[in-house]
Amino acid sequence: METTGTLLVALGVIGTLISYALSRWIQRSGRRIGAVVPPRTDRWHQSATPTFGGVSIAVTSVYLVGVVAVVSPEIDGMATAMAVIGAAFAMFIVGLADDTLTLTPLGKLVASLAVGAFYVFGLIAVTPQAAPTTVSALIAIVWFGGVVHTLNLLDNMDGLAGGVAVVACLFFVWGYGPNLGPAVVALLVAVSGSLIGFLILNRSPARLFMGDCGSLFIGGVLAGTSLVPFLANKPNIIIDGLAVGLILAVPLFDTGFVLVLRKFAGRKATRGGTDHVSHRLVSLGFSERSAVRILYALGIVGGAVAVGLTAAREDVLVPVASLFVVASTLFGIYLARVPAYEADDFLALQKSSFAPFLKDLAFKWHVGQVLLDVLLISSSYYGAYLIRFEGEALTEFLPTFTASFPVVLGFKLVALYSSGLYARSWETFGLRDAYAVTRGVAGGSVLSILAATYIYRFELFSRGVLLIDAVLLFVLVMVSRASFRLMSEAAASRSKRSRRVLIYGAGSGGQMLAREMRANKSWEMNPVGFLDDDPVKQRRWILGLPVRAGSDDLELSMRMHNVDELILSSPSIDPESEARIREVCARHDVRVRRLFLELR
Repeated sequence: METTGTLLVALGVIGTLISYALSRWIQRSGRRIGAVVPPRTDRWHQSATPTFGGVSIAVTSVYLVGVVAVVSPEIDGMATAMAVIGAAFAMFIVGLADDTLTLTPLGKLVASLAVGAFYVFGLIAVTPQAAPTTVSALIAIVWFGGVVHTLNLLDNMDGLAGGVAVVACLFFVWGYGPNLGPAVVALLVAVSGSLIGFLILNRSPARLFMGDCGSLFIGGVLAGTSLVPFLANKPNIIIDGLAVGLILAVPLFDTGFVLVLRKFAGRKATRGGTDHVSHRLVSLGFSERSAVRILYALGIVGGAVAVGLTAAREDVLVPVASLFVVASTLFGIYLARVPAYEADDFLALQKSSFAPFLKDLAFKWHVGQVLLDVLLISSSYYGAYLIRFEGEALTEFLPTFTASFPVVLGFKLVALYSSGLYARSWETFGLRDAYAVTRGVAGGSVLSILAATYIYRFELFSRGVLLIDAVLLFVLVMVSRASFRLMSEAAASRSKRSRRVLIYGAGSGGQMLAREMRANKSWEMNPVGFLDDDPVKQRRWILGLPVRAGSDDLELSMRMHNVDELILSSPSIDPESEARIREVCARHDVRVRRLFLELR
């Protein structure tokens, strides 16, 4: 028997209502009996908050799965669903013990591996076609324990773990529904509804926390679900492994990011702290809700790519998945530069024998840039073949691709290096840097054409491929380099410390001032727009900032941009206009300063 759309909608709605009602009761009861989490230096919340919200998630989910089992006992895959919910509930008990008795990290790890072992061998028992090797079974057990703890670590900001889990559950349903079976699909929908009901009270500022009982429960659900396609079917290890990793991209990314940086900083991996991806986004100036939404978006993009991998052509989606991994890596590199530890925490790193290499990788990024460009060159060249040829034609030209690729890669790396691209800063990427990219890509393409056509003399070689490749590579390199500037500007525009500055005068002086504000973070100044009396400049955008009409739009601009300060950069402002500007700014409590250039 298969699940119907009506049944799934009913499970989601009923799960939301029951979970919300239970969460409200737990919230009130928690405050009454003192079951609250007080603020701590290694936690993010600022006030005592009731916990044990995971009880509502687990109880609601188990109840709904039980109802489905009683009402529709003939539904396909019920034994598998029971195995998943059983493992998740076992992790719930472990989390409940941790919330009440405080287990050691080692104790939780051992417990998760034990539950994973029982789950894996239970799943094998209820799946006759499953015949994993001993090695694959051990890998599955370790995977189960690892994924469980990624969700536990992700529960570090209001609404984050629950929302990411909802996204992952729904993408598992979308991408792997037929392989999971109707009963597991119903389970995932029920869990999603339970999480949504809880999230109503958990969104920032949270009125209820899920606790370890909640994070370990949903970790058990996702870990157990992720193993079903591998143990119950005959998967494509590479494609399905990549797809599952993309669905769980956010918890895996956050955990890997934190563990690596804590290792580099000489901190214990089990030592808590406000050094997660979400915390660093807030340190950049994003609000807590914005930081959580960014990670939601990352999870949605990863899930969408994963669904594409399971449903579309592998030769198209694998490069897309690779680019997603590259983009996530760039994101991690940028966040790694955000201060999160005290200076003393880096003593171990500074004294290590490999510190010079890590310092170069962390602050200059030359090695990282080269490795990134190797991947971008590979992706663009393969993508050019996909665009130029399809089906049988692509298969026919693959030997040419294989033979020419090393030459193309070598010449393009040399050309990019010769253009001076690797000596430039990503965070100040501008027109001169774009010119360097153009010069490097064009030079590499010309050298590749000469080498491929005249040295190798391929009979089946298409010059159109190299033209498409040049365009693709230009776009990829430009986006990768410009991404750091865009992230820096986005962070600066949201910085709580930065003063929002309006610049009067959009000429060379004003533009120079805006560039310096963006480049010099120690100023703690964020340009939000220009005012100018020149009609030619008005209603245009300069350096990504709007230009409005002089004193006529002054009050409007201050209200729109919530301006803290106005700087007069134009020397041609007459005294009468300046007096009027200062009068308007005084009414709005906006500081006025004048730009002076001095040579000494």
